[in-house]
Amino acid sequence: MFEGPIKIIVPVGSLGAGVVEAEVRRGVALGAHAIATDAGSTDSGAAYLALGMSKNNRGSVKRDLTILMKAGAEAGIPVIVGTSGQAGGDKNVDWTRDIAVEIARELGLSPRIALLYSEQDKDVLKARNAAGKITPLAPLGPLDDAAIDACDHIVAAMGPEPYMAALRAGADLILGGRTTDTAVIACFALLHGAPAGAAWHAGKVSECGSQCAVYRDRGSGVLLSIGQDGFEVEPLAPDNRCDPHSVSAHMLYENSDPFRLTEPGGVLDVTDAVYAEVDDRTVKVTGSVWEPQPYTMKLEGAAGGRYQTLMLVGIQDPDVLGRVDEFHDKMLAALYDRARKSTGLDDAAFHISLRMYGWNAVSGDRPPPGTPAPREIGVLFVATADTQELATQIAKACNAYFFHYPISMDKELPSYGFAFTPADVERGQVYEFKLNHVVQVDDPLELVRTAWIDLRKEEAA
Repeated sequence: MFEGPIKIIVPVGSLGAGVVEAEVRRGVALGAHAIATDAGSTDSGAAYLALGMSKNNRGSVKRDLTILMKAGAEAGIPVIVGTSGQAGGDKNVDWTRDIAVEIARELGLSPRIALLYSEQDKDVLKARNAAGKITPLAPLGPLDDAAIDACDHIVAAMGPEPYMAALRAGADLILGGRTTDTAVIACFALLHGAPAGAAWHAGKVSECGSQCAVYRDRGSGVLLSIGQDGFEVEPLAPDNRCDPHSVSAHMLYENSDPFRLTEPGGVLDVTDAVYAEVDDRTVKVTGSVWEPQPYTMKLEGAAGGRYQTLMLVGIQDPDVLGRVDEFHDKMLAALYDRARKSTGLDDAAFHISLRMYGWNAVSGDRPPPGTPAPREIGVLFVATADTQELATQIAKACNAYFFHYPISMDKELPSYGFAFTPADVERGQVYEFKLNHVVQVDDPLELVRTAWIDLRKEEAA
């Protein structure tokens, strides 16, 4: 029987971003039942899944995890981590596992650690695809075997159920593979009978820690209190506060719909949610609804592709700055012509792009006529080819044109401000996501593998 409220510390938006130890102690003193945090995302691109590596350095992850494991052990409450090692692939989980075991031995702890793996076997996915169990998300089309084979690693984003099973089995520390940010926080409350709408909405609001507070630069974590009629959220930093706007606004973070959020097994609907101040620090949310749906898990597949070499210049030439679009088009045409003549290859063998920072590099859209000239621009040259050697060969061939190409041919050749020497920088392989699909499952655990490390038994042996 649910008695509530269930109190959960969300110490930071992503493990390694900077847990504040005093905040965790405060959350424990306020009666927290669990500590839960996300540790990754697709925000920084496909390389971290394709390579099985973390964006965060090992030292920062170890520092944060040390604080959490120590607090969890002292309070006798579980520590729950989702999307371990940035991308949540098997290598990412194992990397985090090694850090956790190292911490446990240094602190003299003996936790029972659950490892949740969600990396997928390609043959299993091909069979499910043939059975019509995999559907695309926009803008991709139907999945084929070639796309599956092209991936270096494929993960399925877990919901809360694998975490709930590990908690039932007595896990002190859970290191999960790819998981939705919300599920890793909602799982403990759902296990203990909290209303699904409140648990899921609390997870969404708190997924980035103190980003749901008024002052986002004060502190790192928040405390959730999930009850029968809703949930409360407050920052763990004493000089911060939440208000209805800061809490409700977080539904729009990485979500195009401010009222509905799709998760494995259902949709969170906050259309009728009410956000009310409890005091000058705390907000209570009621009226969140969970709508069960057929259970699906999002598939993310990543792979390495072609190679790139870069060059960079800064330009303050007023003639160029007054005609940036024209300059871009003329220079790009000249660079392609130079690359073709130098390599003997046609355009299909390579690609050159110019990114005009300070003008339109982020969007690529042409500013409307009459847009004021910028004070300066940075022009990034990117050569892409099947091999690093060819990409660099193209960059070297284009070097003189890139650094001296004039907007007006009847004037002296300019020399733009190059950023470094040698001018060409080999960026390496390009990584990209190959899958944006969902797979239907009958059991939320069927695509998840659980492994255990019991340091208590190791010590006893």
